[in-house]
Amino acid sequence: MVIGLLAEKVEHIGKREIAWSYAGTAFMIGAGVILLPFILHKMPQETVGIWNIFQTITFLVMLLDFGFRPSFARNISYIFSGVKSLQKEGVAHADSDSEVDYGLLKGTLIAMRRFYRWIAIGVFALLATGGTAYFYYILQKYSGDRQDALIAWILLIAINCYNLYTFYYDALLTGKGYVTRTQQINMLGQTVYIGLAIGLIYAGFGLTAIVASQLISTIIRRVLTYRVFYTPALKEHLLAAIPQEPKGILAAITPNAVKIGLTQLGGFMVNKSAILIGSAFLTLEEVACYGITMQVMDILARCATVFYQSYLPKLAQCRAENDLTTLKRYYILCTGSLWVVYAVGGIAWVLLGDWALNLIGSQTQFVPVAMLLVMLLISTLEHNHAVSAGFIMADNKIPFFIPSLLSGAATVILLWIFLDPWSIGIWGLILAPGLAQLAYQNWKWPSVVIKELWGK
Repeated sequence: MVIGLLAEKVEHIGKREIAWSYAGTAFMIGAGVILLPFILHKMPQETVGIWNIFQTITFLVMLLDFGFRPSFARNISYIFSGVKSLQKEGVAHADSDSEVDYGLLKGTLIAMRRFYRWIAIGVFALLATGGTAYFYYILQKYSGDRQDALIAWILLIAINCYNLYTFYYDALLTGKGYVTRTQQINMLGQTVYIGLAIGLIYAGFGLTAIVASQLISTIIRRVLTYRVFYTPALKEHLLAAIPQEPKGILAAITPNAVKIGLTQLGGFMVNKSAILIGSAFLTLEEVACYGITMQVMDILARCATVFYQSYLPKLAQCRAENDLTTLKRYYILCTGSLWVVYAVGGIAWVLLGDWALNLIGSQTQFVPVAMLLVMLLISTLEHNHAVSAGFIMADNKIPFFIPSLLSGAATVILLWIFLDPWSIGIWGLILAPGLAQLAYQNWKWPSVVIKELWGK
């Protein structure tokens, strides 16, 4: 069979795709809002604290991909934009009518599969040993159903290993620019998750209900993602292609992937280490209060970064084509929408947050208003500089990995000072990352992008 010569380029991202991004984000948030009252109403505050620890561990495990998922996604975008080689730094520019190098694509796919297979094996070993020891330590302070918590922990190990083994699926859809399909798959997976979780919670399964539902939902999303990306035409092209050497491809991707991984590790220490460190100094009730506030903050952040997440493959394409004019427009859209959403969402939260929790009879409350206002400002500045860093990263340059690690180290040190010698409780969880980021990163990366795009 004759294979067509026209390249399958990065998918067009226009108003329809942005609309789907907002619809998908709204649905995911709405679904989370539906589940959250059931969790807060049916589960004791201690159990909510364990749930927050589970979520933090899951986030930490995803860091063990060490920056390869966004690097793979960006390089998949480069390939579909027509580049013929992958570089350790910078982008090999391609014309808008360049054809896709399917040999390069096939070699990249092989490299991705091999990489994540070994990562999943390593994660299993880590969680089954050190992770289990940490969880047993936390359980000593837990007065709830320990058998339910242990079953949930075993399922958590399973979902994290499977998730990492298939983690590159996300990079495929992101790199190809399948915004609409990605949102549709996520919406379906979230529907399954919410429906199962609510049913199992009311059946009395506790933490097991949430983790088991997440596992089933993840499997469904992965199966659908595979079917969307590997179209019959793409399979035909890949079958006929001679793959480039996977080791060479990994060698080109690894330097910046490692830098991204170090950046993400620093980001984890800044944004997520408070839960793990705080659980050693504070009560599970205090961890639950802070944790549930951060969960809603994460939801608000997702709303605020919809534009940015939707345009990620286009940013890579603009870099490949050296289209700075379009990059300027995207930067204004991404940062402008972020500040507007944080302002509107923050005001609504301050005015209606406590009322909403009282309405559902929640056993867990948000932090006081003064704390919440500081957290909103810190989160806004954090994601504003993260968007700017993303525009820099789209050019396959990672200058921020060392500052990110330093910010993370500073956060951990400040957390220890605030929680142990000073004993200022939840305020310590809030102020440590905020001060560490304000010292450099909050202002540095926006200024770099503005100077590059506007020469100011």
